[in-house]
Amino acid sequence: MLVVGIDPHKRSHTAVAVDHNGQRLSQITVGNTAPELIRLLDWGRQQGDSPRWAIADCRHVAGAPLRALPGTGEAVVLIPPKLMAQSRASGPPQGKSDPIDALAVARAALREPDLPEAHLDPAALAVKLLLDHREDLVAERTKTLNRLRWHLHNLDIDYPARQVANRLIALTRLRDQVLQRPQCIRAEIALELIDRAAAVTRRVNELERQIAERIEDLAPDFLELPGCIAAKIIAETAGATRFRSSAAFAMHAGTAPIPVWTGNRTSFRLNRGGNRQLNTALHRIAVTQLRMHPPARALVERRVKQGNSKTEAIRILRRHLADVVYQQLIHAAAQAPCLKTRHRRFTRPPA
Repeated sequence: MLVVGIDPHKRSHTAVAVDHNGQRLSQITVGNTAPELIRLLDWGRQQGDSPRWAIADCRHVAGAPLRALPGTGEAVVLIPPKLMAQSRASGPPQGKSDPIDALAVARAALREPDLPEAHLDPAALAVKLLLDHREDLVAERTKTLNRLRWHLHNLDIDYPARQVANRLIALTRLRDQVLQRPQCIRAEIALELIDRAAAVTRRVNELERQIAERIEDLAPDFLELPGCIAAKIIAETAGATRFRSSAAFAMHAGTAPIPVWTGNRTSFRLNRGGNRQLNTALHRIAVTQLRMHPPARALVERRVKQGNSKTEAIRILRRHLADVVYQQLIHAAAQAPCLKTRHRRFTRPPA
């Protein structure tokens, strides 16, 4: 069984091939262009049949090989930096270089055979890009409104509540009030900020409609889950069927507690790892269901009566919601072929 570890960078990628014992066989460094990625693929296939590719999870710099390799049918897994660092620190060679990092990635993939496999999902990727763009615009609007607030204070204009200030009707009213004040530099700046916030708000509303339409096509039944942030979950999960079980999905989302035991004493500690964006989405579902979903409220109240704090009860609810969301995603994948993928360990179907 052959594993190829890749240490990605902005302009180059270093790959190291190892055998089933983790022994280095060969290495190569290629550029980040399409011909260079093809050369990397050909080199990997020359090392042996059906290599398993492991890429360090370095976000944007790993984008090119993550799009190229799964698109050709190769089995690819992402290695969290924490696993790579542990592998690098536990064995030779010592030091810090691209080949050493790539070797650590390959050995970490050998040590952890059940890591979820990466796959190319254009539909989920489109939702994630739209969602990230919307969040950037919302952050930009918040900065604009924060600057506007102090100009309105000096113009003696009451600033609306935070939940209302980002609405178009509230911005229109603020604009009318500024126009009624004596014109000055401060009023001109306030009008400019109001117009900018209104333009961003229109774009945010348009993006919300686009995201809702895509989610309706991808997983219409998934929207029925009370308090569900469907777009965020689909975008961050990137294919639920790549997880071998609901427990693996919960660990990926950071909702599964970490067991800590010695002798006859068993306890659990908070899981601070996993995908924090996905964890945040599940927390929002939990908080929403506490207000709107009686079974969730009953679960939290029952756990509080048993001696748990409210925070611990919400964590238990969040862990339960991870199982519910996983089953919903599996059902959605069965209905939408574009969300399907398979969990493969060491083999891939022949080309």
